[in-house]
Amino acid sequence: MFSSKDKSDVRYDTLISAKTEIHGDVILTGGLHIDGLVKGNLIAEAGSGATVRVSEKGRVEGQITAPNIIINGEVIGDVHASEYIELAKKARVKGDVYYQAMEMVLGAQVNGQLHHSQDKASTSTKSQSAHKTAPDNDAKVD
Repeated sequence: MFSSKDKSDVRYDTLISAKTEIHGDVILTGGLHIDGLVKGNLIAEAGSGATVRVSEKGRVEGQITAPNIIINGEVIGDVHASEYIELAKKARVKGDVYYQAMEMVLGAQVNGQLHHSQDKASTSTKSQSAHKTAPDNDAKVD
């Protein structure tokens, strides 16, 4: 409602419908709207202006890396937003969230850590290095 990002400008070039399941990585430069299931990573270049939207019906099992991300569904994996992320009321993230600017609505859930970066390059560098290294399965819980 009081979002600092005007969502009316977003154009979604690709729709993954509720009856669709994709296995494998998706590389994008435009807008991607997900109502279905993606088992793989979603990757967009930092300066591309790309937007990934996971709807209430959508689910991603993998890492998301994009300048702008809107989540209202489920994500199992780390999320890297080099510009802006919105976690809507029904968002459920099981993984770490790396962001520069965030809007989180009451009801959104994050089961992981939030990592703020004021520098776009820093968030983007972390995102790229995360693709090259295997995840640490022996994570500590404080």
